[in-house]
Amino acid sequence: MRRTLSTPARIAALTAAPALLLGGVAVTQAQAATPRVTETGLTATTTASGTSAKVTVKASSCVTVRALGVAVRDAHGNNLDFPQWRSNARVCAGGLTFAAGSRQFPAGSYTMFGAYLDTAGTWHNLTSKTLTVGSAVAPKPAPAPSGTPSSTPTPSGTPSTPAATGSIPAGVASSNTPIWSDEFNSLNTSRWVSNTTSSYQYGDHNPNDNKLDWLDPNDVSVANGVATFTAQPSSHTLENGQKAWTTGLLTTEGSSEGFQVKTGDYVEARVKLPTQQGAWPALWTWKNGNGEIDSFEYHPDNPNLLELSNHVNSGSDYYTDANAIKPGQWVTIGTKYGANSVDWYVNGQKVYSDNTGVGANWSAYLILNLSLSAGQYHPAPSGSTPITFAVDYLRVYH
Repeated sequence: MRRTLSTPARIAALTAAPALLLGGVAVTQAQAATPRVTETGLTATTTASGTSAKVTVKASSCVTVRALGVAVRDAHGNNLDFPQWRSNARVCAGGLTFAAGSRQFPAGSYTMFGAYLDTAGTWHNLTSKTLTVGSAVAPKPAPAPSGTPSSTPTPSGTPSTPAATGSIPAGVASSNTPIWSDEFNSLNTSRWVSNTTSSYQYGDHNPNDNKLDWLDPNDVSVANGVATFTAQPSSHTLENGQKAWTTGLLTTEGSSEGFQVKTGDYVEARVKLPTQQGAWPALWTWKNGNGEIDSFEYHPDNPNLLELSNHVNSGSDYYTDANAIKPGQWVTIGTKYGANSVDWYVNGQKVYSDNTGVGANWSAYLILNLSLSAGQYHPAPSGSTPITFAVDYLRVYH
């Protein structure tokens, strides 16, 4: 979430660039200078436990792409991509084969294709083929989210049904009783700080991370068991000349409790994803200029996708699920901070393991916040309508 010396991998919209004319075909300057990546193989295997895929690519000369994986679209154009995309993939003339994670598909016909994100932030779709999943393979029912509301919460942010307690994925903790939690029945100022964070360059704002944020404690409110983060245009001007939005953030750093998660802990939050462009909510960790594990980042311009990242020992995934992840939907997201692997869970089901972990002695503070994109990787907010992000609970187990 905080980057001042380097640019993070972000899924971005296609961007325009000046065009050249080569052999009668218009190409951008970036295309002319960047080695060409082509797909040489794409296969899928379906078993009773799910469908998996492999893609093989090669390049005219060696090039590193920010993300490589296998995309899937259903008949209506919905994103149902295979999980576990590869970050910083090195592609050369000799070829690279990448095996995507497995997932369940209802019986039917789909379009699948390799895809990659280049260093300029542009997505490239490779050669497509038809993926057919037969009726003999029954889709595995997804576990129901804890306390999923039967209808959209009221404007006050109250869930229409209470969240269940003590229900976590099997094996992630020694007990179903949290060692630390906030059900947001009130705003507990002994455990949260809301006006500053060391992850922001200026304490209450951080323009060099492509953010419009200006922290305001008044932009975090608690009512009826839900914390609501609200962002809105402000009179503040950032150092880069852009107009800031005030917004909400909660961190355990600097609080009287000073709570930190550590190796072996499992953190889980139930959140309502925002609907408006420019929103950038996240649950993450931070300590002493490092220690960052992103339980999730979300951008409504990629409506069915969560960004899952380990910045301690380098691991990340763009997880997509058109049913579980969408603007305005409640979703339960969990993260197990393992020494050798960080594992991510969505609605109680493991969706990604990075196999790098955080090491034996890691610890860090928690951060929940709603950032605003400044427009470099994702659209900035348009208009002046306030943007909201809601959290039902945050629980830590060991």
